Amino acid sequence: MTTIAKAMTIAGSDSGGGAGIQADLKTFHQLGVYGTSAITAITAQNTKGVAGVYPLPAEAVVQQISEVLSDIGAEAAKTGMLFNAEIIEAVAGEIKKFGLDKLVVDPVMIAKGGAKLLQDEAIAALKRHLLPLAEVVTPNLPEAECLSGLQIVTPEQMREAARAIHQLGARHVMMKGGHLQGDAIVDILFDGRDFYEMAHGRIQTRHTHGTGCTFSAALTAELAKKTPLVQAVEKANRFIVAAIQTAPQIGEGHGPTNHWAVVD
Repeated sequence: MTTIAKAMTIAGSDSGGGAGIQADLKTFHQLGVYGTSAITAITAQNTKGVAGVYPLPAEAVVQQISEVLSDIGAEAAKTGMLFNAEIIEAVAGEIKKFGLDKLVVDPVMIAKGGAKLLQDEAIAALKRHLLPLAEVVTPNLPEAECLSGLQIVTPEQMREAARAIHQLGARHVMMKGGHLQGDAIVDILFDGRDFYEMAHGRIQTRHTHGTGCTFSAALTAELAKKTPLVQAVEKANRFIVAAIQTAPQIGEGHGPTNHWAVVD
C-alpha cells in the first residue's frame, strides 16, 4: 500500500487565490502531497491589494490544528501569515505538542501592496516562540532585516544576517535574494556552518504575488516526501522559477504565479 505524504499549512486565506493557504494547497497538490490547513486570518484582497484583514481567535486556530493532526497527521508543516503574538504562541504550542520537527517558517510580514500582515509586537513572539522550532526559515530580505536587525544590500550582508537569524534557533536559514539589485538573483541557504548558493536569472514580470508562500509550500511538500533539505530547497527553487516564468497573467495588479507549473 502506497503511503501518501501529508503536509499542513497554518496561514491566512487569500481571497484572490494567489497566496496564503490557497497557494499552499495548490502547490502541495501539484507536488503530489495531501494538504491540510489551519486558517489564521481571512483577508479580502485581489491582485491590486489587501482591503481587509480579519484574524481568527487563537483558540480557533488551535482547534483546527489539533483536529487535523490528531487524526490525519502531517510529515511536514509550514506557517505563513500569523498576524499577532497570541496566534504565534498558540501555534508554537501545537507544534511542540504534536512533535512536528519538519517545520518551515515563512515569516510573512508585509503584502506586495504594503499592507501589514504581522503586528509589530508579534515580531518578538515570532523570534522567541516559533523560530526555535523551525527546520528552516525562509525570509525575503526586508523580513531578514527585521529579524536580524541588520541592513542587507550585498550578498555578504545576506550571509551576516543568516548567521544572526540562525542564532535565534532555526536550524536552517534560507535567504531569498530577490530584493537585491542586478540581473541575477542569488539565494543563500545556511545550516549553521556552511553556505549553499543558488542563482538564477531575474524574470521581468509584475506577476509575482504569493512567491514566498508558493516557494515555502514547495519546500514543505518536498520535506514531507522526505527529500533531503538541500535537495528540497533546490527543487522548491526550480518550482517557483517555473511558476513565475509561466504566470497566468491574471488581474490588473500583481498577479499570481502558476501553481500548476511542471518541473523535473
